[in-house]
Amino acid sequence: MNSNSAERRTGRATARWGFLCLTLVLSACTPAGDSRRHSAPPADGAEPSTGTSGGGPPCTPSVDALPAPPAGYRLVGKDVAVPDAPVLSPEDSGEADPAARLFAKWGLVVRAGRVVDLRVAPGWQDKARLGWGGTGTPAATATVHACAPEGGQAQWLAFVGGTWVARAACVPLIVTSNGQDDRVNLGIGVPCDKTTTP
Repeated sequence: MNSNSAERRTGRATARWGFLCLTLVLSACTPAGDSRRHSAPPADGAEPSTGTSGGGPPCTPSVDALPAPPAGYRLVGKDVAVPDAPVLSPEDSGEADPAARLFAKWGLVVRAGRVVDLRVAPGWQDKARLGWGGTGTPAATATVHACAPEGGQAQWLAFVGGTWVARAACVPLIVTSNGQDDRVNLGIGVPCDKTTTP
C-alpha cells in the first residue's frame, strides 16, 4: 500500500467526521418539527446574524459563523456550500402538504454579506420544498440573507433547515447569487445517479 492511498482514506475519513460533526451541531439547534428559533454560539466568537443590514432585507437567523465551509461540504457557485454526502436521510415530517411528507435536515452555508435565492427546479414544485433560518414553513423558494456577523471576522454563516420531499428522490435545486444561477442535485433518501440529471 502506498502513502497516497492511505492519505486519501485519512482525508475522506476526516471529511466524513467533519460533515457528521456539523450535521450534529446543526441538528441539535432545531428539532425537525420545531419552527422556533434556537441559536448556538458561533465557532469563532462572532455573533450570529439576526438583525438587519444597513437598510437591506432582514438578516436570516444563522446558527454559526465560520472561517470557511466545513469539511464534507462542496461549493455551489462562489457563495453557497451544501453537503457533499451522496444521500441525506429523510424522516417523516408531519407536514400536511403532500410535497413535504419527508424532511432531510441539513445546514446551508452562505458567504457572509450575500443574499442567496434557492428554489426547486422547474417541474419539482409539487414534489419538493425547502427552507432555512427558522422560518418553519416549507416552500418552493427561499431567500437567505447572510448578513456579516458582528466583528466581521467570519467569512461564512451556517443556517438550519433542509429539504422536504413527497418521496425519496434526487432533488435539483437552483441557487442564485450575484445574478448567477447554479444547479445542484441533492440525494434525499436515495443517491443521485451521476450519469443523469433529474
